[in-house]
Amino acid sequence: MDESILQLAEYPNAFGKMFKVTQEDIDGFGHVNNAVYLKWLDATVWAHTRYVGLDEQTCQSLNRGMAVVRHELDYISSAYLDDEIAVFNWLSANDGKLRASRTFQVVRIKDKKTLLRARTDYICTDLSTGRPKRMPQQFAESYQITSKAEATSPKAQAIPA
Repeated sequence: MDESILQLAEYPNAFGKMFKVTQEDIDGFGHVNNAVYLKWLDATVWAHTRYVGLDEQTCQSLNRGMAVVRHELDYISSAYLDDEIAVFNWLSANDGKLRASRTFQVVRIKDKKTLLRARTDYICTDLSTGRPKRMPQQFAESYQITSKAEATSPKAQAIPA
């Protein structure tokens, strides 16, 4: 990701991924459907996970994966057709045992406006049983905390009614 785009991140040490809004992302109200933002967050998580060396094959060989237990999304503004979007994420918590959390910021590039802030909590699971299981050392080391950022930072604002 270009350094000038990374500078739009609210916190240092961001990992980012770019998206361009397509017609398929638009809902009946002419803006990006809420579910698309979650799809972008997930795609950014997978890009980061692969970046730190935990691709799908590695996770399968370790028989471990991080499963979502909670999403919290604060929608601030809307994205529209052809908007270029940056999704930033940070590892905001990792107990090195069972739980980890990520914080996200979604920014529209043309006006540098934050459209969404989010937080997702994860639990390490045994891929063969789906049950919670202690994370392997490789997860604890690869998922290092990059920021203590919280999804509900003081800059967060709700859309006026």
